[in-house]
Amino acid sequence: MRPRTSPARRPITIRRAVAGDAKRLTRLVRGSAAYGGEYASAVAGYRVGPDYIEAHRAFVAVGADEQGGRVLGFYSLVLDPPELDLLFVDDEAQGRGVGRLLVAHMRSEARAAGLDRVMVVSHRPAEGFYHRVGAVRTGTALANPPAVPWDRPEFEFRITPE
Repeated sequence: MRPRTSPARRPITIRRAVAGDAKRLTRLVRGSAAYGGEYASAVAGYRVGPDYIEAHRAFVAVGADEQGGRVLGFYSLVLDPPELDLLFVDDEAQGRGVGRLLVAHMRSEARAAGLDRVMVVSHRPAEGFYHRVGAVRTGTALANPPAVPWDRPEFEFRITPE
């Protein structure tokens, strides 16, 4: 397993995803080490298309000092029903605070949209991350073979007014 720390923090910018990001986001999902082994089937044919980006509040974290503005991670917030649909951080960017930054941004977007809660159906290896960023476990989403042959933890972010 690769260490999750980085010797130096680099500036990170979060911007709205655009249709031109679709291929990069798809590669990030499909290449995630968290979806290796027994979990590989969940993302094998997954595609983040331009239509998905246009239909949802999708945001990308970009390394501000990296050539070409490398996408370090992204999330997608669905408003109805309120759900954090996708959250991925590039394997090499993990441990740099990218996930925490994306969650903080998602909370701000949810607050601005008038939401008081955002649900997350988590990937099992991400359960600890969601606990660390303040999500509360609310239940279990049961397996749905063949697409998802394992149970998954359900979480909720409570969105408080500022």
